[in-house]
Amino acid sequence: MKTTKLTVKNLSSSYSIIVGRNILNQISYQIKTLCPEAKKVALIVDKNVPKKFKIKLKKYLNKYKVYTFEYSVNEKFKSFINVNKLVEKCLANNFNRSDVLVSLGGGILGDYSAFAASIIKRGINFINIPTTLLAQVDSSIGGKTGVNSTLGKNLIGTFYQPRVVISDVEILKSLPKREVVCGYAEILKHSLILKSNFFNWLKNNSQQLLINKNLNLLKKAIIESCKIKIYFVNKDIYEKNVRMILNFGHTFAHAIETQNNYSKRINHGEAVIMGMMMATKLSYEKKLCSLDALNQLKEVYDFNNLKYDIKRFFKKSEYAKIIEYMTADKKNNDRKINLILLKKIGLTTQPNMYKISSIDLKKVFDKII
Repeated sequence: MKTTKLTVKNLSSSYSIIVGRNILNQISYQIKTLCPEAKKVALIVDKNVPKKFKIKLKKYLNKYKVYTFEYSVNEKFKSFINVNKLVEKCLANNFNRSDVLVSLGGGILGDYSAFAASIIKRGINFINIPTTLLAQVDSSIGGKTGVNSTLGKNLIGTFYQPRVVISDVEILKSLPKREVVCGYAEILKHSLILKSNFFNWLKNNSQQLLINKNLNLLKKAIIESCKIKIYFVNKDIYEKNVRMILNFGHTFAHAIETQNNYSKRINHGEAVIMGMMMATKLSYEKKLCSLDALNQLKEVYDFNNLKYDIKRFFKKSEYAKIIEYMTADKKNNDRKINLILLKKIGLTTQPNMYKISSIDLKKVFDKII
């Protein structure tokens, strides 16, 4: 499989996203090239990553003094307290700005690690090696870092760009189907917000991606998805305007995750699946998109058994709390909820163009779940 290199280039930074198979050996060359004065590496690892990949990576880092920090990861782990513990350990081992922090894991670990890197001595080198489909197509791109607050998801964080992202599709073979579905949700979102032809390609190849885990097709899906995210990130690095379009479905999703108390009952991708359907139903209710657009999305969901009925998970008495969490979303700039809605497959409303009060959302909530 040929290795592909994509470039994130904007006023803030420039770095590469390398996508290929069996490319963990890239790490030594990348550190030598990008961080030539590095002596130490803090390797932050998710315990769920198969042992063979951890062994390989440590082998490729044998020229450096490696400090390994291994964690059992879930959304509750992503806290300011846990970040502080990692920062203190790095400081105790005298890490300086020339050294490197490497994340080997999914999006939660990547967010956590990047946030730590951004505040250690006001910023040390960060390299991201995402090991889930979700992280490879979404959280590893764009420089968002962060941890959760008791008031909502990702409300504490910074913008901090990696030196390089290394996405090895070989690792994806080890993922359970639920994790692949989680990543597919974000890929589907990217196709809904910009490229209708990509949506059609995903629809036609969904079984090859979700069931067979065809690595060649997964690589194509990752690259196309990354290109769409890079398009928005390069236009708006600090999410002041058009980058908010990437949050289609996520205002609902983050509130669902918070109300779920970040339990394993609903993972991020499943919450996004619910959130995108709710956003599309609301778009139809408000006459922004056609019934055909809604039915096309339902067809993809039904064919792939993507569960979007939140009534299976929450009591009616909990709906008001979900809406309350939506009002705390970081994209809101007044008392109303700032939503990205669908106009047609491949096109959304612009940020700040559609806002809804919590009272009005409560009126239509039963219709969109």
